Amino acid sequence: MKGELTKKKVRRIKVDLDKCNGCRACELLCSAFHAKPRFSSINPARSRIRVVTDEINDEYVPIRATDYTKAGCEGRRVYTINGKEYSECSFCGSVCPTRNLFKDPDTGLPLKCDMCEDDPPQEEPLCVQACSLNALTLEEEEVEEEVVEEVKPGEMELGLRSLIDRYGMQKLADTFARMSQKS
Repeated sequence: MKGELTKKKVRRIKVDLDKCNGCRACELLCSAFHAKPRFSSINPARSRIRVVTDEINDEYVPIRATDYTKAGCEGRRVYTINGKEYSECSFCGSVCPTRNLFKDPDTGLPLKCDMCEDDPPQEEPLCVQACSLNALTLEEEEVEEEVVEEVKPGEMELGLRSLIDRYGMQKLADTFARMSQKS
């Protein structure tokens, strides 16, 4: 089936920084949606979106969690916005070992934005629904792409990959063996 082109709907969240007032409603609703059980608690540390704030200059930047990477980036660029310098890390959504942003506060496992795709699926991600100023909007676009069978890692696989990178395969295998003997 490789080589065949197909149309696919791509959903993305567009951020309009001029409209964001830093209310953090997106963070709160996201953390409630991902609570266990759902909507049972609010803990912004579990949110898949964070609002980076510079209250002195009245600037707010919503950032969504993206992919896990086992190493921090090498080239740290500095951006100047209205005379203030920001590191590239300030606007990065990657989950990496150089900072604790987008890691579960209890387990340290990486969090990733899933666009609130659940069963039943949400019409719009909840962060978009929570944004009364329309700083976050959902855009859908049909794109043509080549069909390639790809297995995307699930939440469990991402968590295990993170643990392997942190502790090593042998230590993880020893822990599983020890746990299975207790069961």
